[in-house]
Amino acid sequence: MNLFFKLIGAGVSLGAGFVGTKLVNKGWEKATGNKPPLGNDDMESSLRSALTFELISAFVSTLIQVLASRGTQRAIARFAKTHDIV
Repeated sequence: MNLFFKLIGAGVSLGAGFVGTKLVNKGWEKATGNKPPLGNDDMESSLRSALTFELISAFVSTLIQVLASRGTQRAIARFAKTHDIV
């Protein structure tokens, strides 16, 4: 069962990361009116906007990783507790 929970945790983390990336991109477009500065092909974006976008992206990514990890650990603990009762 431990492997199962690890796979579920990885899937939740990947899914949440995908959703988080989409939310950051849409939020950036809504706040600035410009597309997010992604990749090296966009030389029109300033260094300040690129760094700001990357800092926001890193913060959201770290937050998602921590929340997914904690949620998985809580689910494992809850399952172990109810499994022992039954």
